[in-house]
Amino acid sequence: MQKYPFIMRVFHWVLVIMFAAQFIFHDAISDAYDQIQRGVEVAFNPLVAGHVFGGLAILVLTLVRFGIRRKSVLPAYPEQGSALTKRASEIVHYGTYVLGIMLPVSGAVAWFGGVKAAADGHEMLKAVLLALVALHVAGALFHLVVHKNNIFKRMWF
Repeated sequence: MQKYPFIMRVFHWVLVIMFAAQFIFHDAISDAYDQIQRGVEVAFNPLVAGHVFGGLAILVLTLVRFGIRRKSVLPAYPEQGSALTKRASEIVHYGTYVLGIMLPVSGAVAWFGGVKAAADGHEMLKAVLLALVALHVAGALFHLVVHKNNIFKRMWF
């Protein structure tokens, strides 16, 4: 089975870890944002700084990964997959790239610009990303259980 290029696998798993950290540690920045919106001064919090810098890193890594993807030879989509599942796979993959850009941008606009609509959009996009991740994992499991093709191994080391 042909694997994705090594650098793409590295970026994939680094971004998985970074997105997970953003979700796990988001309470600090959410609380700080709410306080700022109420006019309360907020003291420095390393978790808030980590969320801000983590978002910037996700933006940069997503853009670099997308550039690498466009120039790389990628494994072919499995023959067992239907046109519908192939299209769903494309939507999930490109959707995660789009969200890897839109989430940090909306978060930055909300945080640095104090734009409530951007904060609301950021929260909505977070839910969309979780749905795409769930579809991504479900798709890999579908290939494993139904097609028995271990497609997920293409992204493992």
